[in-house]
Amino acid sequence: MKLLVKAAATLDHLLDFLIWLAGALLIFGWLSVCFEVFMRYFLNRPTIWVIDITEHILVWITFLGTTWLLRREGHAKIELLTLRLRPRARIVINSITSILCAIICLVVAWYGVRVVWQHFHTGIIFPTILELPKAPLYLVVPIGFFLLFIQFLRRTYGYLAGWRLPQATNKGSIVKP
Repeated sequence: MKLLVKAAATLDHLLDFLIWLAGALLIFGWLSVCFEVFMRYFLNRPTIWVIDITEHILVWITFLGTTWLLRREGHAKIELLTLRLRPRARIVINSITSILCAIICLVVAWYGVRVVWQHFHTGIIFPTILELPKAPLYLVVPIGFFLLFIQFLRRTYGYLAGWRLPQATNKGSIVKP
């Protein structure tokens, strides 16, 4: 049990680092676009790299930050039906959806590893002015989905741990995992 707690703390630290990295990339992308606007419209000297780099930064930001957001339960949810359920029924539904999401994330991560590996071996590049290789730029996709897989498993564990909690006695109260 101690090992699981330490692994969870390590993952939390990793997710905190990745969200800071995503924030730094966001700031860099924003500054790059401002630089491009300044160079293009004030000095009439546009750059050739800003659009390509910021497109890839947006993908990296998404996959670096999505697991952190899931850990904080910040994703959009449609709770119209689940809020009307009893706490234990809600735990069952949330556990099932988390397990399904974990399986989907693992499949996408596995497929992403295969695609990145194929791109690495064949040397496929983006047909843009910078001609960046695709493999390093796509590497964040399987990493992000694998981290989501782990977080969905943690989430499922949290819901199932809520199953063992005694039911709330107050009318309308919700037991959260």
